[in-house]
Amino acid sequence: MPVVMDCQGESLLGIVSRPETAGALGLVMLVGGPQYRVGSHRQFLLLARCLADAGFPVLRFDYRGMGDSSGEVRHFEVVDDDIGVAIDALRRTCPSVERVVLWGLCDAASAALLYSGQHPQAGLAGLCLLNPWVRSETTLARTHIKHYYVSRLLQPEFWRSIWQGQYAWRSSARGLWQSLRAWRPSPQMVGSEPTFQQRMARALRNFNGPVLLLLSGGDYTAKEFLECALTDRDWRGLLQRPGLSRVDVAQADHTFSKAVWRAEVEQAVLSWMTSLDASA
Repeated sequence: MPVVMDCQGESLLGIVSRPETAGALGLVMLVGGPQYRVGSHRQFLLLARCLADAGFPVLRFDYRGMGDSSGEVRHFEVVDDDIGVAIDALRRTCPSVERVVLWGLCDAASAALLYSGQHPQAGLAGLCLLNPWVRSETTLARTHIKHYYVSRLLQPEFWRSIWQGQYAWRSSARGLWQSLRAWRPSPQMVGSEPTFQQRMARALRNFNGPVLLLLSGGDYTAKEFLECALTDRDWRGLLQRPGLSRVDVAQADHTFSKAVWRAEVEQAVLSWMTSLDASA
């Protein structure tokens, strides 16, 4: 069912997947990156239908300036108004909904975390985060060194290209040197505003509800998130926090482009939602 929502004078277009008998737990699906509410490989649409078939109402929508919504394009750090409007719309169109989960992939996962930290009074029932975006020069450099340069040393074709004189070592050396220079983070200025990564960590630390974290095994964004979560002091211990469930989808790419990967995500989200609903 389509819904049109007013947000600061602009119109947001959303689609509600409403079960025949809707329960008290619903989900608002946030869109990350240059996408719209259907999602890559129709993933958002298919997941919404899967959850609705199990009794969970789902609203997926376009931020201002994206898809079929009006207005200027919004950065993921400033979509709180859009998210709040979508939560209200889900509750309005499905009056049985008393508790709402936010679901997001990539920078939409980051937006969900930032929203939970900025609006603790929203009373979110849970967060479902897929390959959260925490990009920084330091974490990108460390990820490249650990997962690209080191792995290259183990590849026979790498050594074969060197032996045959076909390896462009100058450009590779420049890239490695740039990554090594960015390995150590620049000190943060006293009194400066916290970075979005720090605000995400603080939000996760303070969130009282359950969290489902899904990570793609073959995705550099997911690897960069793990690098940040395991080495940054602001994130220390957060992957072991109570209430956080982690699912690794082996070999999956960033957008879960294969049907088998999407099916694994669907099953993980559905099982988690069912458990969350039963624990209410």
